[in-house]
Amino acid sequence: MSNHQINFVGWILFVISAVGFCISSIGSFWAMFGSAFFLVACLIFMIPFFRSDK
Repeated sequence: MSNHQINFVGWILFVISAVGFCISSIGSFWAMFGSAFFLVACLIFMIPFFRSDK
């Protein structure tokens, strides 16, 4: 596996864990607040994987 693929798999695992944190924090405002920001941050870090290189 190339470094690019390993990084992508790592970010996918982070996104899955962020979704799990969101599910487990249902009912707690502050936990959901933190979990949602963690999920958004993971998705933002994944943007370079979907951009085309010029």
